[in-house]
Amino acid sequence: MEKGLLWLPLLVLFVWLARAGWNEYHKVEVYRLWAEDFERSKYDIYAVLGQKQTDLTWGKPTRKGIVDRQNISLKDIQDISLLVDRQPVTIDNLPSKGKATIALYPNNQSAEILIPFTDIDLAAKWTEFLQKEIKDKKYQS
Repeated sequence: MEKGLLWLPLLVLFVWLARAGWNEYHKVEVYRLWAEDFERSKYDIYAVLGQKQTDLTWGKPTRKGIVDRQNISLKDIQDISLLVDRQPVTIDNLPSKGKATIALYPNNQSAEILIPFTDIDLAAKWTEFLQKEIKDKKYQS
């Protein structure tokens, strides 16, 4: 009986891990289907982001789909910066730790739009790419 009670917490942990893995698998499958419509996309536990021509779309992944979906045209963005722990950083001098976020600053001077990332290097690559897109093309109407 005592041995059974000792193994019970391990069994509960195993069931919890299996359920968490199953949930994450379903989130990734939902993302995979969602990302088919985009030329470029990213997935992590905080947010999904997709680009199709001049449109950026992002939201939060769940098992049932992408929620809090928002979008903006690159034509409507005046600046993009990379934040780590809510502080601006340069692409050339990235910290090794922290919570990365891409900040989009719309032309209409409304509040900044924040898109979270778990990986600082990936956030830097997206920031660099989007900055180049805006600078090079200047999206004429």
